[in-house]
Amino acid sequence: MDNQIQLFGKTFNPYISEKEIEEIITSIANQLNKDFSGKHPLFIGVLNGSFMFVSDLMKKMVIDVELSFVKFESYYGMASSGKVTELIGLSADLNNRHVVILEDIVDTGNTIGELLDLIGSEQPASLSIATLLLKPDVFNKKYTVHYVGKNIPNKFVVGYGLDYNESGRNLKSIYQVAEE
Repeated sequence: MDNQIQLFGKTFNPYISEKEIEEIITSIANQLNKDFSGKHPLFIGVLNGSFMFVSDLMKKMVIDVELSFVKFESYYGMASSGKVTELIGLSADLNNRHVVILEDIVDTGNTIGELLDLIGSEQPASLSIATLLLKPDVFNKKYTVHYVGKNIPNKFVVGYGLDYNESGRNLKSIYQVAEE
């Protein structure tokens, strides 16, 4: 794994390697393939951060799935704004569908909460959440995250789709902000 990186004057240390990310995604894919066999689920990726996770996950799906995307915004710099803004919405019919939300990271859970409210009103047959990363120390919602790749501490991370002021998404590994 690479050495430290610098983004906008902040130092980030190597945290999750490309190999570990692949192992995590394989594990999530295996569980989804098993749990949704014969159900033709609709996966909904939450942009922008989930694009790499969704792409690699889709390559490992052996069941028939559909894919759509939504875009919400809740971060400014390295902090959650506390407010979720919908930028691109759902266009698929969700009635009586098995829906799986795909997220890069769940921390406070505000973004997923907004999406659950939106999707729940469409009366899906089932509604599940899969995330590459979960920050259980700050996750403060009552809903369940069904598929968790890895629990991480409440430290800012960047890479593999995750950004810092829109930079760093292209990194193959995940980096954690260095202590200051």
